[in-house]
Amino acid sequence: NWAKGQGIVVGPGRGSAAGSIVSYLLNITNVDPLKYDLLFERFLNPERIAMPDIDMDFADVRRDEVLRYVEKKYGQDHVSQIITFGTMAARAAIRDVGRVLGLPYSYCDRVAKLIPMFASLDKAISTVPELKEIYDNDAEAKRLLDSAKKLEGVARHASRHACGVVITKEPLDRYVPLQYAGPDDNSVITQYSLHPIEDLGLLKMDFLGLSNLTTLEACIRLVKQTRGLDLDLDTMPLDDRATFKLLQRGETTGVFQLESGGMRRYLRELKPTELEDIIAMVALYRPGPMELIPQFIDGKHGKLKPTYLDPRLEPILAKTYGVAVYQEQVLQIARDIAGFTLGEADILRKAVGKKIAKLLKEQREKFVTKATANGTRAEVAKKIFDFIEPFAGYGFNRSHAACYAVIAYQTAYCKANFPAEFMAALLTSDQHNTDRIAIEIDDARRMGLQVLPPDLNESAASFTVVSGGAGAAGNDQDGKQTCIRFGLNAVKNVGDHLVGAIMAERQAAGPFASLDDFLRRVQHKDLNKKSLESLIKVGALDVFGERQTLLDNVEDLLKYAKGADDEASKRQSSLFAALPVRHAPALKLKQSTVTSKSQRGQWEKELLGLYLSDHPLTEHRDFLQRHTKSILEVREAGRGALKIGGLVTNVKRISTRTNESMAFVKLEDQTGTVEAVIFPSIFRQTQPFWVDGRLLVVAGKSSSRDGEFKILVDQVWDLLELRAQDVRPPRLLIKVPLETSSPQTFTALKTLLNGAAGDLPVELLVTRGQQEKIMPTEHRVALSSALRANLQELLGDCIVEAP
Repeated sequence: NWAKGQGIVVGPGRGSAAGSIVSYLLNITNVDPLKYDLLFERFLNPERIAMPDIDMDFADVRRDEVLRYVEKKYGQDHVSQIITFGTMAARAAIRDVGRVLGLPYSYCDRVAKLIPMFASLDKAISTVPELKEIYDNDAEAKRLLDSAKKLEGVARHASRHACGVVITKEPLDRYVPLQYAGPDDNSVITQYSLHPIEDLGLLKMDFLGLSNLTTLEACIRLVKQTRGLDLDLDTMPLDDRATFKLLQRGETTGVFQLESGGMRRYLRELKPTELEDIIAMVALYRPGPMELIPQFIDGKHGKLKPTYLDPRLEPILAKTYGVAVYQEQVLQIARDIAGFTLGEADILRKAVGKKIAKLLKEQREKFVTKATANGTRAEVAKKIFDFIEPFAGYGFNRSHAACYAVIAYQTAYCKANFPAEFMAALLTSDQHNTDRIAIEIDDARRMGLQVLPPDLNESAASFTVVSGGAGAAGNDQDGKQTCIRFGLNAVKNVGDHLVGAIMAERQAAGPFASLDDFLRRVQHKDLNKKSLESLIKVGALDVFGERQTLLDNVEDLLKYAKGADDEASKRQSSLFAALPVRHAPALKLKQSTVTSKSQRGQWEKELLGLYLSDHPLTEHRDFLQRHTKSILEVREAGRGALKIGGLVTNVKRISTRTNESMAFVKLEDQTGTVEAVIFPSIFRQTQPFWVDGRLLVVAGKSSSRDGEFKILVDQVWDLLELRAQDVRPPRLLIKVPLETSSPQTFTALKTLLNGAAGDLPVELLVTRGQQEKIMPTEHRVALSSALRANLQELLGDCIVEAP
């Protein structure tokens, strides 16, 4: 409640605490357990020995404020974060032991990479043939692996637990030993880790920082600034049509829990219409229950009628179309069929989840016996147990799913109803992750939002929402386009202190009227050659002059600024200080050449981390859409053959053990970056292609070994050469702007095309803002002067391409 009073966005809670009506009444969670059928016994029951956790999410950048408040409320000597111990995994043990034994790092690294992720050394040696061969035939490797086995699982280092906080009745040191968190960190943490803290019966709370809540907080602030609206998450309507339309289209980049490629595909198939659908998808989209998603979707659309082994199962499973999705459903089945108390049913759930054979047998016998006594035939009782057993093993906590679904809905609501504010907040949250920024800017442009470079007079420190020109998508109330403006903090070499000085001066005396006005007013030690050049190169000073011209005059600009500073210093404490400032002579700049598009792009890439105004692949978009997939699309598709177009941004050549050359190459497009691996056999044939700045099309297959997505290259072509060979068959390409088109426009267009049958295929260039997509149609026409005139009358100058 204190956090909410401070404007800190607090999540609806997570885990089983949402099943408690007391948690709801105290405002710990804002999910009503009665409305969503959440069970208290999943949170706490007489058979439960350990105290339940209460996990709370806060906006991640303000979590520390909540910790300081708790310390102040209960006393610093009663509140502490908890220690956690990092243990030595198999790969780390190999590398550490190898270093101590004096073995070459490259040798140890090669051995370590043979071990599958999360596998133990013993299991890896027995299942990986190459590792077994080294172990059996190389004495040095055997010594390395045997030594590493002894250290595997040993505590390697101590750190602060990500979220655990202990609060004690008496001072902490009466219960637990304490220590400083680190050499340069004077905060105190417990020397006992999580489980010993619980064993002592102490109260452990989890304060989690969630970046999605930070995004929501920033979005709420921007909505207030730009529209004057007070957006309240707690009173947000849960049946918003625009939100569910967005979810049905799968446009969920930045939406909590719903943005993976697979999830988007399932959302498009499911076409959710209520929060209950989101709760179910959060619970089902995990290894195991994921295979039941098609059954759930078919149930939603009436394609599959569920059957029940016992009529009493229908009210429990009807909401999920006969699929047992949640742990709470297993508890209810055990209660209604076998007469278990909900506490006993929770023991059944845990026994099945842990897969302990003896416990499982006991619980099965107990269930069948009690179900039979409760009026169920023995053979049906056995079938019901067999039915619920797999679900009990991987069923999801419905309370947790409901809480997560609420955050998912809130982020989707903001994206659907306040797209510019939401995307600006999302970009700010991810501003130091250039891969994410590229994906999000591409998504913003698909939504019809224009993303503008930094500007000295318009940019805030972070991404913000501004009004641009009229006539494009995402218009505000005055008909001006709503745009997202890059923040000054995103520019490399321009530090927080200089940005703060610029913002403070703008707030105090208004926008900068001219270049000399800026140089006179912002007298700061960090405004030096490097920072000024960076601001110029990314376009922040475009309002005052052409980029190359400003760069060629940088020395004169800095001299002018120093002269203005000297004049201001002389006037301090002077009798004339109160008189108007004598302006220095106006700046006269030496004119220079105009900066090329490619040079502007290179500067943006260097200083913002991405091509903003014009990516080198933009002019090839049509060709690439027809022949390749984007990097984002192949990432989401997962395994399989692929073909992508990309710009080479980094080439790393190495020699193998057999002294052959291979390469690791970074490729990028407008949707992200990916590492391509070129093995020696392919590298020998394709070596001239792998040069920084070259535009390529590569074919191969995906690999996710070591948990990282990579492309294993089989073939490569020069993009420009491919385009030169690409002879397109004749077509009629018609431009249709969505902003000015209605359903009636498309009906009229269809009528026109139907009435002009012929042999020429028709494609539509559908545009929204700066985004465009080519869509083939089934129409074939004869392009007459009458058809041209009719199209002109309906859509204006719309024929983009014709024979």
